[in-house]
Amino acid sequence: MAEAPEILLGPEILLEAGEVARRVEALAALIAPRIDDETVAVCLLTGGLWFAADLTRALSRQGVNPLFDALWLTSYGDERASGGRVIVRSGLQRPAEGRRVLILDEVLDSGLTLRAAVRVAMEAGASEVISAVFARKPWPQPREMEPDFVAWEAPARFLVGYGMDAAGRFRGMPEVGALD
Repeated sequence: MAEAPEILLGPEILLEAGEVARRVEALAALIAPRIDDETVAVCLLTGGLWFAADLTRALSRQGVNPLFDALWLTSYGDERASGGRVIVRSGLQRPAEGRRVLILDEVLDSGLTLRAAVRVAMEAGASEVISAVFARKPWPQPREMEPDFVAWEAPARFLVGYGMDAAGRFRGMPEVGALD
C-alpha cells in the first residue's frame, strides 16, 4: 500500500492584507512630515521590497516623493535565526551625501541589520538617518538599534508573508502569517 503524501499546512494568518494596507497608510501619515522629495528612501533587500513599495506609494499620496534606492544586506540566509554577522551584498547606488536617508525594512528582530544599514548610510555622508519597519518583534535583550517608526508590534513568532520568508517561500503573500 502506498504511503499517503505529506500534507503541508500553510501559515496561520495574523494580519489580513487590508489591515497591512491600513497600517502602511497610517505609518506614511506619520513619516511624511519628517521627510521631503530629496530624502533617499532605502529599501533593505530582499524582504523590505514589499513594504518599501507600498510605503513609498503611500508617501506619494501624502504629497512626498522621496528618491529611491536599495541596500542588499544579509544575516539570515535561509536560516530561521541570524548568523550574528551582517554582510553587505550590494551598497547604495544613489548619492546620499548631505541628504536625509529613510531606511525601510519589513521586520526588526535584534536590530543588527538596521544598525548596519544606518552605518552604511552615515558612511555615505547622510545628514540624518531615520528608519521605519513594518513589524517589530519582541526581543529578549536590548537591541542593537530601534527604528524611528513601526507599523505593527508583532508577536514573538516565526513570521512569513509581506516580504518575510521561510527559506525564500511565502514572501509574496499579501497577509502576514506565522509558521510556528
